[in-house]
Amino acid sequence: MNSPAPTDAAAPPSPTYRMWQKLPANRLGRALFSAGMSVRVPYFGTILPTVETMEPGRCVVRAPKWWGVHNHLGTFHAIAACNLAEVSMGMLCEATVPATHRWIPKEMSVEYLTKATTSLTAEATLDAIPDFASLTEGVDLTVPITIRDRRGTPVVTARITTWVTPA
Repeated sequence: MNSPAPTDAAAPPSPTYRMWQKLPANRLGRALFSAGMSVRVPYFGTILPTVETMEPGRCVVRAPKWWGVHNHLGTFHAIAACNLAEVSMGMLCEATVPATHRWIPKEMSVEYLTKATTSLTAEATLDAIPDFASLTEGVDLTVPITIRDRRGTPVVTARITTWVTPA
């Protein structure tokens, strides 16, 4: 299995997270999962993402620098980086929000720190996982994301607020 079950063992994980857990925790499993994710959410596929880590409260996604994400300068396009941020937030939410609840992106703020001249890695993290069992009405869940280049330099930071409600 790729990562631990959500902290609230009584709450069933999302179907997406269950699939992640079923696949082998190796390069093939990550490739299969990432391809399936891109089929289900076709726009994600435009950046050729690979989910590297997916667990409650944390997700790491890589995207190669290829001509399909280039801007007029030949660097990683700003909106392609936003797409990478959204992939990492979405898979974090799939691993964190149990099947008893649903989520949808509501707002995104982005800071472009420097030109992205290499492949990129996005890491979405939560400081604390909400107590979903006590969540009876909608609540904002803000997910911070840092996108780094191959040298580890932050090139983009983002905050995506999702609206989480009981299903």
